[in-house]
Amino acid sequence: MWRLAQVWLRIPQKASWPSSSLSLRPRQRHITTMGAAGQHTVHTTDRLAKLRELMKKKDVDVQAFVVPSEDQHSSEYLAHSDERRAFISGFNGSAGCAIITLEKAFLFTDGRYFLQAGKQLDQNWTLMKQGLPDVPTWQEFLHKNLDPSTKIGIDATLIAASDAESLNKQLSAKDSQLVSLKQNLVDAVWEERPSRPANKVFHLDEKYSGQSHVDKIKKVREELGKQKAKAIVVTMLDEVAWLFNLRGSDIDFNPVFFAYAVVTTDTVTLFIKKDQLSEDAVTYLGDHVEIKPYDAFFSHLNGLAGTLKLTDDSKILLGDRASLAVAEALGKGTYTIVRSPITDLKAIKNATELEGFRQSHIRDGAALARYFSWLEEQLNAGVQLSESQGSDQLEKFRSELDMFQGLSFTTISSTGPNGAIIHYSPDPNDCDIIKKDQVYLCDSGAQFLDGTTDVTRTWHFGTPTDEEKRAFTRVLQGHISIDTAIFPTGTTGYIIDSFARRALWQDGLDYRHGTGHGVGHYLNVHEGPHGIGTRISLNASPLKAGMTISNEPGYYADGRFGIRIENIVLVREAKTPNNFGDKGYLGFENVTMCPIHKKLIDTKLLTAEERIWLDKYHAETWEKVSPLLKNDQRALEWLERECSPL
Repeated sequence: MWRLAQVWLRIPQKASWPSSSLSLRPRQRHITTMGAAGQHTVHTTDRLAKLRELMKKKDVDVQAFVVPSEDQHSSEYLAHSDERRAFISGFNGSAGCAIITLEKAFLFTDGRYFLQAGKQLDQNWTLMKQGLPDVPTWQEFLHKNLDPSTKIGIDATLIAASDAESLNKQLSAKDSQLVSLKQNLVDAVWEERPSRPANKVFHLDEKYSGQSHVDKIKKVREELGKQKAKAIVVTMLDEVAWLFNLRGSDIDFNPVFFAYAVVTTDTVTLFIKKDQLSEDAVTYLGDHVEIKPYDAFFSHLNGLAGTLKLTDDSKILLGDRASLAVAEALGKGTYTIVRSPITDLKAIKNATELEGFRQSHIRDGAALARYFSWLEEQLNAGVQLSESQGSDQLEKFRSELDMFQGLSFTTISSTGPNGAIIHYSPDPNDCDIIKKDQVYLCDSGAQFLDGTTDVTRTWHFGTPTDEEKRAFTRVLQGHISIDTAIFPTGTTGYIIDSFARRALWQDGLDYRHGTGHGVGHYLNVHEGPHGIGTRISLNASPLKAGMTISNEPGYYADGRFGIRIENIVLVREAKTPNNFGDKGYLGFENVTMCPIHKKLIDTKLLTAEERIWLDKYHAETWEKVSPLLKNDQRALEWLERECSPL
């Protein structure tokens, strides 16, 4: 999902505190990388010239400089102060890496962002389309494409320790090296860099989280015991928030806050600006957690190994996304890099969280029905509405829902060719009018105290073409194939990804993004370690009962239209007549409740089983959502029509 260039606006946003009043207050914010809003070219000549002057200085002296997307917590989505790659390159999609040499500049990104990057990058940049034949990753580029004996400048707080370790091995063969710089060079040339936020942090009640922080810490210590470790350093913001049942708002759309944590076999330390913690949060943490200043984190790591009296058989666990700076602070030989066990614990939701997902999606379905019925009425009446006005109206409907805390990402409200830009989001100051005779794609979501939603629907308010209907139907068939899949325990999303593409492949079609991502519980809308997709890394994370995941195949005709159908599903145990190998089998439970547009379906392509699935899905949607629409006759009538059998 998403990002913008340099646009400021006022958007109603829920206050950081959970409240039954749900009163909204305006909050000025710069649209973030959770949206692709702003598709304009950004001129970077002066920025690059200043950066290169710094690279040449004697106390720096590097021939290349790496600017990754992430912040020092390896966050996918950023506070504005950490949007360094967006600033220096002009490209503000959520994934990418910039490499600047003394003569050239390269931007690496994946297929979700090829169109967006092509629009935003100016003539100074070469777009490196990762995933296409003969295009290296940014890591491969450093050791394969740069000259021998190249000194490559990095900010050690932004490069993963695991990446740095493998890169140094590869670079040494060419007598090149990574050079950790004292100051990030982008920061030095970013004259109006925003300050880092430090918003209030509150306790998420256990009636929503379903488990106390004491119990979670106990689980983490059990993992330490299994791995014969004496401590774990927690650097990911959503892991810290989950572990302590705390939520904040330091990053737009992500209810997280800037903090680190260290859990040993007998102590727990949270590193945060203490004045960010509300009184209820401090009371909740109690004597179980020692609170230290955020800025004391690295000095604490310097002495941690000595305090723990490590042996050769007992190390400190360091998550595989922790930075090189964290590893260097601990010291060589003191840590083991692993996938953080907190990532795995967080991914499997408890019964309370799962029920929260079900209920929040039903409420969300009511807002979606109100929006799409309203939009249809407006367009039929000849009202001109921009993509941005549409997304604002959808947010208004959501803001009236119980337990609403804000959006989970910038809404992708896209008409016609904009729908083919996979992570497009409208610029309020310059976006298209929604047209009846074009495909309309809307990908949106919300944060609720009891869950996080993410749903995509594709509509046509006029008469779709045969090509659009056939493509939509093939996407729907892939969606149904994932939804109805039954698979043995131990199966990964990498294995079942082709289920979603099979129908598209029959027509020689495909899409350049994954089929599914994990979803946090009132946390980040993108969550690992699992997913459904073609990246081989997903084969390391089997799907397990209790996980949440999106099901979102699509098709994008560049310059014409885009199609995506996305539901959130829960992984659960499946009942099968047999149990070969005593493995047990798994399937999915659908929680998203929003009609799938029948006008776009070529029913001749559907099998009998697929028709039954669609009718059952619509019947369930009507049953669960219609009681919430008693005060909106327009939405109720629309929902009844859209949920009627084929």
